[in-house]
Amino acid sequence: MSVKIKKATTKDSESISKIHALSWKTAYKGIVPQQYLDELKDDFWVNAFDNWISNNIVTAQLIYEDELPVGCIAFGKARDEKFSEWGEIISIYVHPDFCRRGYGQQLLHTALRDMKTKGFRNCYLWVLKENDNAINFYKKNGFTCNHDEYTFEINNEPLTDVRYVLSLEK
Repeated sequence: MSVKIKKATTKDSESISKIHALSWKTAYKGIVPQQYLDELKDDFWVNAFDNWISNNIVTAQLIYEDELPVGCIAFGKARDEKFSEWGEIISIYVHPDFCRRGYGQQLLHTALRDMKTKGFRNCYLWVLKENDNAINFYKKNGFTCNHDEYTFEINNEPLTDVRYVLSLEK
């Protein structure tokens, strides 16, 4: 079995979007309204990733197992003006059939190295407050909650993201 990570291009937007959609349907079951998850289309994020990648807004990387894209991470300069000198991990997802193989860990470490190389001294990410699996993953990787919260709605249901931060100067 061969595993490799490659920088994504707009040709990869469909694969990235499909990984996101499948991951959402599994990871957010019981957190995000089920109707939303049931109606979520595999191509929901294609246009967003086409734009982000082609305009260098984010860096996206895919991890492949035997030439099959099975996970992705998107990161770049922080979108929050309060953290303008920071890096931000926007998303990290692994196809549900390929979880627990260390792929998320590999993607995260690659992105953190890349952000550090680009001169970022700190980074942050948002995670759903109820997403214990993700929170535990980030804590194991040195992230700490700074208690910033962001509330939004999906299908009229309020959801809360919390911010986790990490120093890249280690």
